[in-house]
Amino acid sequence: MQAEKRDGILKKKFIYTAFILVLFTVGKSIPLCGIDVDMYLHRTAAAEDLLLQTLSGDLYRCSLFALGISPYITASVLVQIMHSIQSTDLRTRHSPKKITRDTLLLTLLFSLLQSVSRVRDLSFRVGDGRELAMVQCIAVMEMTAGAFFILWLSERNKKYGIGGQTVLIFINILDGIRAVVCSSPVQKLTVSILISLVVMEIVLIMENTEMRIPLLRISVHNLYADKNYLAIKLNPIGVMPVMFSTAMFMLPQLLVRALRWTFPQNRSLLWLQENLLLSKPMGIMVYIVILYGLTIAFSMIFMNPKEMTESFLKSGDSIEGIHAGRATGRYLSRVSVGISVFSATVMGVCLGIPLVLQMSGGMDRTVFALPSSVMMLTGLFCNLQREAAALRDLASYRSFDLNES
Repeated sequence: MQAEKRDGILKKKFIYTAFILVLFTVGKSIPLCGIDVDMYLHRTAAAEDLLLQTLSGDLYRCSLFALGISPYITASVLVQIMHSIQSTDLRTRHSPKKITRDTLLLTLLFSLLQSVSRVRDLSFRVGDGRELAMVQCIAVMEMTAGAFFILWLSERNKKYGIGGQTVLIFINILDGIRAVVCSSPVQKLTVSILISLVVMEIVLIMENTEMRIPLLRISVHNLYADKNYLAIKLNPIGVMPVMFSTAMFMLPQLLVRALRWTFPQNRSLLWLQENLLLSKPMGIMVYIVILYGLTIAFSMIFMNPKEMTESFLKSGDSIEGIHAGRATGRYLSRVSVGISVFSATVMGVCLGIPLVLQMSGGMDRTVFALPSSVMMLTGLFCNLQREAAALRDLASYRSFDLNES
């Protein structure tokens, strides 16, 4: 009976997620109004296009879902960072409803900015003048509406399916890997596949290895007392910074583009626009710096040494060999920063090597994104596997009935 119940819950969630993915796939195949599709059939994708495909799934970003989930990810990152740097008193005044509203407003802003920036690079089947301007305005509204429809799909999947928002990214990555492998000869794929296998092994080790800090719990007085510890993964927030850094990398690009429209004759802005690309040294450096910053910031937000220290003080528990209070806070801060820097370094090396190789000609630009895709796919698969296992365990519990004798 319990096995049937467990399998039934998982089956319903998987079916619902499959339905969401069908809608998402259909949306990616609907071209924008008036777009010249023939211009993109045999076009070589840029480095940014290959990475952004993980967030939108549309390689050339000319469909209804051209923006993908990127605006929401960028908005949620900024809101979480702004919320975390506030005092505890201010954070308690912000309800989840207000945080959600702020995130949606920022999502709308970034959707409009990205769609306006993107529409200027697209080719349409109409001529110049008022007709082109009208078609571009329609495309901006379509891309903005598509971004919010994707957000709605991800929220529905989070509530009724499995994988939440990440399942859309997961299917994008799978589709991107399939497209790269099927369209590239073996000679081009050799180096990229070797690096991808190494990256996969590294991610699996970091996702399944943890640092254990021994704890003294005053409420535990049995033979298991010596097995109490605080577990911290070597990769404390998974591959989330890799996905978020790709979205955040677009912010300086959008800013430089906006300034270029305002000051078209400024040579410094022109130089920035030409070099703030993932095929240039400056663009690679900025991307890695963003990755480091997000990894450290999110590690401190989710691990939160200050809250852990306060929790220990309230419960009376402590870390072996460390005084309670400030000493514990300083120790946990050092551990959090150390692990996050280590995690960022490992991911930065795994992502930086393919970027440098494609820039120097040591790897074809059409396959350089394969290692980063494999990194994200491996991390997301581990998360999906844990979620499925948790649902399976939850469904196996028997309900407690007070009327049972």
